[in-house]
Amino acid sequence: MKAHPMTLRLSVFIRCTAFAMVVFAGTGAMAADPPQNTMRVTLLGTGTPVPSPERFGNSTLVEAGGQKLVFDFGRGVTIRLAQLRIPFGTINAHFLTHFHSDHLNGLPDLWLTGWLRPPYGNRNTPMAIYGPPGLTKLTKGLTDAFVRDIEIRKADEHDPEAGIAFDVHEGAPGVMYDQGGVKVTAFNNDHGPLVVPSYGYKIEYQGHSVVLSGDTRYNAEVVRQATGADLLVHCVTVIPDELLKQFPAYQAVLQHLASPEDAARVFAEAHPKLAVYSHIGLNGNAKEEDLVARTRKIYDGPLVVGQDLMSIEVGAQTKVGPR
Repeated sequence: MKAHPMTLRLSVFIRCTAFAMVVFAGTGAMAADPPQNTMRVTLLGTGTPVPSPERFGNSTLVEAGGQKLVFDFGRGVTIRLAQLRIPFGTINAHFLTHFHSDHLNGLPDLWLTGWLRPPYGNRNTPMAIYGPPGLTKLTKGLTDAFVRDIEIRKADEHDPEAGIAFDVHEGAPGVMYDQGGVKVTAFNNDHGPLVVPSYGYKIEYQGHSVVLSGDTRYNAEVVRQATGADLLVHCVTVIPDELLKQFPAYQAVLQHLASPEDAARVFAEAHPKLAVYSHIGLNGNAKEEDLVARTRKIYDGPLVVGQDLMSIEVGAQTKVGPR
């Protein structure tokens, strides 16, 4: 199948992203808010548990209505936010999809470093965090684990106690956040029978919608939530047959995440204005070209293979480019 023109145009952008982000990261000023009545989605990390200098752990920044929302906290989330010159204390709300380590191993860093007094941190109010049941237990465990660090910094550096507290909002699927015209709805996806609860999120603002699938296989609820959305960000994994034979443990990964064909089916049924891959598992010798080719057998609409620090502006038009 012939490649969609948007795929070709964005492939040029993708090749330039690494260099462009070095330039942007060197500027002193924090990036401006997105234009009025638009949302800006930045892929902070597009990777998986695989340690990679190119694809950090899964995390997504959504900016709308003067607010900054972070979804998931994979490895390196603080580094990506620092590259964007976004102080951790300026994030309005944080959202967790599920309790796999690659989605929350950056949380202690974001929480603790965001409390420090230098400009990169400076959180003075409790860290608002939303997610599935179990979140209260997680945040209490973190507080217990780092209690000595917290005690020392309060006494030595006089960091405000409010800034290291958690403001936890755990709950069932439904509207979790509705402030300043920005609404966030959690919904169940399908990350396998043992990974429960597991959420995706739909973010709505000024008549526009962004859907983050979370970690999932093909799921009808993801299709329902994403039908007609401006942007659908979906996970995907590619595991070559020889790798499955050599390492049978990969079977569990394959059974818990969407293949390119699964994701393509979601895209074809939901018809988002733009489909973007994130949480991209290119295992073994799998390449982006393999991912796109397999997707194009089923879906021929607008498609982007996400890269770390890629930015998507969602408004009257959907634009992809560097921050």
